[in-house]
Amino acid sequence: MVIVYVLLALAVLAVLVAADWYLWRRLFRDTTTGPGRARRTGVVVIAGGWILAVGALVAERAGAPFLLQRVLAWPGFLWLALSVYLLLAVLAGEVVRPLLRRVLERRAPRPAQPTPTPAPAAPSVAPAPSAEPAPPADPAAPAQPAPSRRLLVSRVVAGAAAAAAVGTVGYGTYGVLRGPRVKRVTVPLAKLPRAAHGYRIAVVSDIHLGPILGRGFAQTVVDTVNSTRPDLIAVVGDLVDGSVKDLGPAAAPLAQLEARHGSWFVTGNHEYFSGAEQWVAEVRRLGLRPLENARAELPWFDLAGVNDVTGEREGHGPDYAKALDDRDTARACVLLAHQPVQIHEAVRHGVDLQLSGHTHGGQLWPGNFIAAAANPTLAGLDRYGDTQLYVSRGAGAWGPPTRVGAPSDITVIELASTRA
Repeated sequence: MVIVYVLLALAVLAVLVAADWYLWRRLFRDTTTGPGRARRTGVVVIAGGWILAVGALVAERAGAPFLLQRVLAWPGFLWLALSVYLLLAVLAGEVVRPLLRRVLERRAPRPAQPTPTPAPAAPSVAPAPSAEPAPPADPAAPAQPAPSRRLLVSRVVAGAAAAAAVGTVGYGTYGVLRGPRVKRVTVPLAKLPRAAHGYRIAVVSDIHLGPILGRGFAQTVVDTVNSTRPDLIAVVGDLVDGSVKDLGPAAAPLAQLEARHGSWFVTGNHEYFSGAEQWVAEVRRLGLRPLENARAELPWFDLAGVNDVTGEREGHGPDYAKALDDRDTARACVLLAHQPVQIHEAVRHGVDLQLSGHTHGGQLWPGNFIAAAANPTLAGLDRYGDTQLYVSRGAGAWGPPTRVGAPSDITVIELASTRA
């Protein structure tokens, strides 16, 4: 097994090196006329970006001093996003490159054709021979305009690719820092009594407080949730990326969450990277009610929650029997479970609605195709037998504070009674 992991790591490293060499070639080598400062700068930018990115990832997972994490996180994680879109833009440029060359060739001025003149009369006196006769033209020598056209095309394509990548990452980062938008979805439940028709649950997932998204972002999320005036708030995991010691102050605004039937919390996989037991205690101190494989009987339906599957490594995985057995199956049941893959157990236990996050909707296109392959539902509302599943794209972002093609959201689920 170790050999497999080593070979996989070497394969990934080889792909990264090849991709970075390709970027350097197209962005720096092909746009310059020879070795010099520009090419050396390209090496420093690309290699330095990856050093910062790896440093940011290692510092976060190793629990390095929080100041160091913050210093590395912004440039390191942004480079991860920028390198993806630089590569995609440069690859797209390969399609444009030959077309641009043809355009330039057509617009290039053609050499003027000499006007034929009558042959001169033979001179009476032969002219003196030239001291240095002109050398004959070399038919194999390349035409001078061609290299300049290639250089121009390379610079135009590289410039456009860089502008497109920077613009995409910049706009995607602005979308995250601006804060999530509210999405409203109506979910009919057959077992829901008529009195609960229109009951509102604010679903918040994947806030990912950490070295980049801090207290200000948490306050934005809280203000947005409270503005919807929900009956219940469900925080379905991946609240943090770091310890209570480092991120306790950032999470403090969660104490301001307001809902008639309270705020509830279940763990996500990132809580188990950050000290799940400490964070469960912290959110309880802030006024949220953790559901650790537990169930609460609310006036019109049961609210259950299970731990994330990552907790199995620590002996605190999901226990569906503990959370869902011995309940009145005539009552509607809403389950909070971080990962969509937990839907299959929810179906087996007769859950009416599961609320999840985890996928980020892919976060960075074309990552949505990978996320869709790994999860039964990528985002939105879906049905599995008699159980419905809603997956939020999440409020924040992990790694790069950037989203492309998967805008962040806080979803207000409005329950509808089919008896109304």
